Amino acid sequence: MPSTHELRLVSWNVNGLRAVMKKDPSFTDVVAACDADVFAVQETKLQEGQIELDLPGYHQTWSYAERKGYSGTAVFSREEPLQVINHIGAPEADNEGRVCALEFPGYWFVDVYTPNAQNELARIDTRLAWDACYREFLVGLAKQKPVVTCGDFNVAHNEIDLKNPGPNRGNAGFSDEERESFTRLLDAGFTDTFRARHPDLTGAYSWWSYRFNARKNNAGWRIDYFLVSNDVADRVTGASILSEVYGSDHCPVELTIEL
Repeated sequence: MPSTHELRLVSWNVNGLRAVMKKDPSFTDVVAACDADVFAVQETKLQEGQIELDLPGYHQTWSYAERKGYSGTAVFSREEPLQVINHIGAPEADNEGRVCALEFPGYWFVDVYTPNAQNELARIDTRLAWDACYREFLVGLAKQKPVVTCGDFNVAHNEIDLKNPGPNRGNAGFSDEERESFTRLLDAGFTDTFRARHPDLTGAYSWWSYRFNARKNNAGWRIDYFLVSNDVADRVTGASILSEVYGSDHCPVELTIEL
């Protein structure tokens, strides 16, 4: 077994990387301030060659959607990955740049941007098919070495994970189907690190609508997660939501773990 050390891992749905680059602080400022070993992003909304990021000390791994200005993930890591996987064999959403899986000597790191079920659950079948495929993919990786997966899972798992559970019951992101599907992912051998560390903490959210002063009023949802294989859950040393970081309708989430 390779020797372990504490890793700082950060995940952020930037809702358009080019837009966040123009804000103050810019994306590169946020990355520098976080000083993470691995920094994962979702919803880059980029094609290859549309941006040049200067991130000294980081290897850049990108997964682009075929559709322009849509979806997309990327991972910036201090360590060069042994291999990268961008497709999981999902039936409908596998060409949308939704996965960036990097193998490192001691673990798999998987960045995901889960399909949104959309208004009135118009895309729920695609979403649930994706969830099943993603669960199978992670279980397969976990047979090789421990898995850390992060990103925008587009679901608030329990009532504690959103400000207004009652009115949102059955809506995209809080439907029974999506919540049950997330439970099945955890039951397949994974731990929700933030909730494991903070089982009763209320008001802890990672996404807020741009409408109705939602962020100012902290009327949010916790839909961004770090999950880890159960067999390394006891190595987690910290799990945080970086709600002081602006620039997107999401804020980053952070994990520290001995791997």
